[in-house]
Amino acid sequence: MAPPSKYSPEFREEAVQIALRSSKTISEVARELELNSETLRGWVKKYQRQQEPAPDAELTVNERARLKELERRNRELEMEVTFLKKAAAYFAKDPR
Repeated sequence: MAPPSKYSPEFREEAVQIALRSSKTISEVARELELNSETLRGWVKKYQRQQEPAPDAELTVNERARLKELERRNRELEMEVTFLKKAAAYFAKDPR
């Protein structure tokens, strides 16, 4: 069993927020707060993992529509690139 932490949850939360909002590196913030930089880095990573949406979260109607439009546009662009590659190959071998 791990020993109890000497840092309160409130202190951890505040340290993470300072690290995320600051333009300083995590190491610099940790030094200012008199923490080990790896300890603060671990807290930040844990916070960021908790903030990420679940990978199987349902998309909203707007997100689905946007995704469908982007997939359609992607297909169009792929067809254009394929055509241009063929045209470039044709003109590259034509000795005019």
